Amino acid sequence: GHAEVVEITFDPAQTSYEKVLDLFWDAHDPTTLNRQGGDSGTQYRSIIIAQNPEQKAAAGKSKDAAKSKFRQPIVTEIVEGKEFYPAEAHHQDFYERNPNYPYSRAVIAPKLEKLKSGSH
Repeated sequence: GHAEVVEITFDPAQTSYEKVLDLFWDAHDPTTLNRQGGDSGTQYRSIIIAQNPEQKAAAGKSKDAAKSKFRQPIVTEIVEGKEFYPAEAHHQDFYERNPNYPYSRAVIAPKLEKLKSGSH
């Protein structure tokens, strides 16, 4: 029942939770059930794991606002308080260690460029 996710630690004095949520909607396709790109299965579902009721409410509000960006319905789950388990070492910092790996070049690099350019 696990989902492959990213744990994000941020300083609210530097960026808001709402900005993190905005990036979430831009970084992947939240309309495909149990699929991201060529990867399929329940572990690839779109999910936001809020740390408290306030984050969960903000995520729901953000999801409602994001609906206008997509042609298909958003299928992202929003849950509170699930425990985070780090992936195995070979998954950690994968892009930094493997920038020329085909997946890194075809999928990760374009997303990072999009985020850096501010065109999200």
